[in-house]
Amino acid sequence: MRAAEALDLLVRQAATLAVAESLTGGLIGATFTAVPGASRVFRGGIISYATELKHELLGVPADLLSREGAVHPDVAAAMAAGAARVCGATYGLAVTGVAGPDPQDGRPVGTVFAAVSGPDGSVWGRALRLQGSRERIRVGTVDEAIDLLAGVLKSNKGEHSG
Repeated sequence: MRAAEALDLLVRQAATLAVAESLTGGLIGATFTAVPGASRVFRGGIISYATELKHELLGVPADLLSREGAVHPDVAAAMAAGAARVCGATYGLAVTGVAGPDPQDGRPVGTVFAAVSGPDGSVWGRALRLQGSRERIRVGTVDEAIDLLAGVLKSNKGEHSG
């Protein structure tokens, strides 16, 4: 299971994780917390389903949201950084996108952006174009986001910060 692998990498790096979720509505947090021992590194998360909560709770710039809408790579990056800041975590993982049934902010169904923010202010992102039902898009988003995080953690193996 990729979530267990990511949590193990966090433990090895003495790092912690927080999540910010939009279209997944808590599925990423639920996936991590289903792993025994997750509490050693998982701090918590924010489900910012409504656009204004992305600004109010996570600090996504209001002008970015009004200019680009909620489904944008810079929004995902700001959400990730906001989750880490609000929850006091080393890493933030965030997703924003369109699960359907209708397009949003001019973006077609299946458009998803995932981002990871790191301890030094670095941000890694992934743009996705997922196909299928609303449920398949949401589950695919969880898998891709956790895969992104695991890849970042593997590349940062030597860094230790808490």
